[in-house]
Formats: sequence, structure tokens, C-alpha cells
Amino acid sequence: MSYRNLIVKERQNASFGRLWNMNFGMFGIQYGWTLELANTSAIYEYLGANAEQIPLLWLAAPVSGLFVQPLIGYLSDRTWFWLGRRKPYILGGAIISALALVLMPNASSLWMAVALLWILDIAINISMQPFRALVADLLPEKQQTQGFAVQSFFIGLGAVIASLSPWWLNNLFRFPAIDESIISIPSTVKLSFYLGAIIFLATVIWTVVTTKEYPDEELPTEKPSSIDINKNKSSERGILDCLNRIIPQGIKQLVLVQFFTWLGIFAILIYFPTTVAHHIFGAVKQNSALYQQGIEWAGLCIGFYNFVCLVFSFFIVKITEITSRKSTLFFCLLSGGAGIISLFWISDRYLLLLPMVCFGIAWAGIHSIPYAILANHVPPKNMGVYMGIFNVFIVLPQIVSSLGLGWVMINLLNKNSLLAVVLGGCCLLIAAIFVYGVDDGIKYPEIKPELLKSQLTGT
Repeated sequence: MSYRNLIVKERQNASFGRLWNMNFGMFGIQYGWTLELANTSAIYEYLGANAEQIPLLWLAAPVSGLFVQPLIGYLSDRTWFWLGRRKPYILGGAIISALALVLMPNASSLWMAVALLWILDIAINISMQPFRALVADLLPEKQQTQGFAVQSFFIGLGAVIASLSPWWLNNLFRFPAIDESIISIPSTVKLSFYLGAIIFLATVIWTVVTTKEYPDEELPTEKPSSIDINKNKSSERGILDCLNRIIPQGIKQLVLVQFFTWLGIFAILIYFPTTVAHHIFGAVKQNSALYQQGIEWAGLCIGFYNFVCLVFSFFIVKITEITSRKSTLFFCLLSGGAGIISLFWISDRYLLLLPMVCFGIAWAGIHSIPYAILANHVPPKNMGVYMGIFNVFIVLPQIVSSLGLGWVMINLLNKNSLLAVVLGGCCLLIAAIFVYGVDDGIKYPEIKPELLKSQLTGT
């Protein structure tokens, strides 16, 4: 069998081992990102931030995604290093992320923590964006939902272990009780971040070493989209050219779904840990044992919903085959929204696990189905840049939330973090409604061989 035929065979029917290896690095990325999500708001409060300041202090997350992901997508579409196309960016981002994870829990001031969050978020985005494109690059259409589901599995697994880290480290090493006269970041949080740095870098290196990428000329021919056929003979397009052309139908249809999904997710993620500490455990002071117990329990809840995400990822492909991707995404968002809204009536820490089941189902759908739908709508040669453009519609609502949620907290929610989380649940329900405007059945058009030849050769 020739080398090219071997490549075609690999790409037409990727083994489970290949699916595992190409996505394993996402475990480490999610480990680091979950540590950030579960602990940054608490770190800010330890360093003196108020509840209404927290959304603005989180601005680094969406802004870095807004600019970094399209740029990295554009660059990784058009560069080829000895290491590959996507892998150099994945590895470079991992190295910077590991350094930032070591430094962040040692921040001595609020603004130092904010600066390190910017560095960490930029680096995580550099690593994460090419992972989406890597799956779309190396898998045929029939396996892309499966590929993103495996990625969702690792997202869930990494998040489960990361969110449990402070709790099990505390119970394993039995750290001394907090001195309530001194405000400081707990040792369990610091050790969790150090462990996260090691896992982040090690898993990414595994993917880089075990996954082979191929130059364009060695890839099997893909069916081009109607955009490519009608627009021209060159597949090399810049970001501005891609934006000036008509945005693919898949991105247009998913815009409102993604906007309300991530408007809600942002509010939920940044306020959930402090909501558990203040409203479930009744903590008043940040430098109290009760507050630390609340934050650790929030970590357990985050781990639990990510465990549900992990389990549900095994079934999501089959569910989409039986129903449809659109119906499955609608169910996931509806489940998550209803579960989060139910927090308003929950005051027991153990009952808190029930809405986490609902949110875990939503988390699995959010991280897999939209990307599988999108992969059927965009030109393969521009997959990276379009994945980056698609990410814009994820980060824009987070920017809106960062800039406006503080005002909402002061003027409408009476600085009540629980109400902010419930508002996020309402946004998920709105996103579920907009799912029914999405058509996930659009495929690349069938092109007659003679027409394809004339377009590619210019004859």
C-alpha cells in the first residue's frame, strides 16, 4: 500500500486509539481551565475583590478568546513546521500555561492575579483552538461527531479531577485549620495549581508525540463547499477575506444559540463557587473555614457535573443518530437551564448535586454538538480560521457579561450572586428555543468531477 493510500485509509476510518491520542491533550487543557474557573473568583475575593467587581476582573477570558483564537486559527491554517500545522501552537500554549498556573496562586495582590489570568487565558486559547481544528482535519465527516464526543469525554474527565483537587488534597494531607486573622490563599489551592501545570504539559506532549499531521498535498481530496467553488480557484484566504465573504450558513444559524448559551454559562461559572460558599454554607467572611468548605464543596459539584458530562459523552453520538443533533442540543440546553434555575429553591449541599446532573448533560452537548454541526458547513481548507471565527460568537456574550453583569448585580440583583447564577440558567432556556432555527442537515454539495477539475486547474 502506498504512503498516500495509507493516509487516506487512516483518515477515512480512524481507530479508537487515534481518536484517544489526538484528544488526550484536551484532558490537560481542561484540567488547567477548570482550576482557573473553580478558583479564580475565590482568589479574587481572598485578595479583596467585591462581588460586583468579579465580572470585570474576568474580562481576560473572553477578550483573549476573541482575538487569539481567530488569529491562531488563521496562522495554523497557513503554516507548516517540522512538528506539524496545529501541534506547534498546542505545545507552545501549554508551556506558557504551565508557567502561569504555577505563578497565579502565589499572586500577592489583586492586580497581579488579574495580570496572570490574562497570561493564562491567552495561553490556554493558543492551545485549545487548534485542538478543535485538529479533529476536523484528521477525521472524515462520519467520525467527526465521534471525535468531538471523545474530546468532550476528556473535557469532562479533566474537569472532574481538577475540581476535586483542593478537596482531596485537603483530606489527604490534613492541612492545619485556617487562621481567620490572616487572609491568604489556601495551600490546597496552590498545590492543585502546581499539579495542574504538570498534567497540562504532560498530556499535551503525549498528543504532540503520538498524533501525526499531514501537509495539504498529502491529504485526501475533500468535497469543496459551494463557497470555494463559486468564489475562486485559490483556497488561501485571509481572515478579512473570510469575513468579507458570506459567513457560512452553519455559523449564521448557530449565532443566537451560542450567544445565549455563553451569556448564561459565563454568569454561572464565575459566580457558582462563591454562591455555594455564601448561600449554601452561609459564609460571611472570606478568611473563614466555612468559606473554604463552601469553595471546596463547589469544586465537588463542578467535578460531579463534569463526571455526568463524561458519562453522557459515551451516549451522545448514539442519541444524535436516533434523534438528530438539533433535538439533542435542544434537550441538553433545556436540561441545563432548568437545573440551574432550580438552585433558587435549594439550601442543602447534597440536594445541590441534582441540578448538577442536569448541567452536566448540558455541558456535554455544548462542547460537542455545535462543533459537529459547524464542521459540515465550512470549507476544510479554512477549518482553523472558521473555528476561530465561530469562537467569536462564544466570547462576545462573555464580554457583554463582563462589562454589564457588574451593573446588573448592583442595580437589579442587589449584589446577590445566587440570582446571577439563576439568570444564567434562564439564558440557557432562551438558547434552547433558538436551536430550532438551526438546520444541521446541510452538507457539502456534490460536485461533478469535470466541474471540480475545471475549477482546480482553471481550464
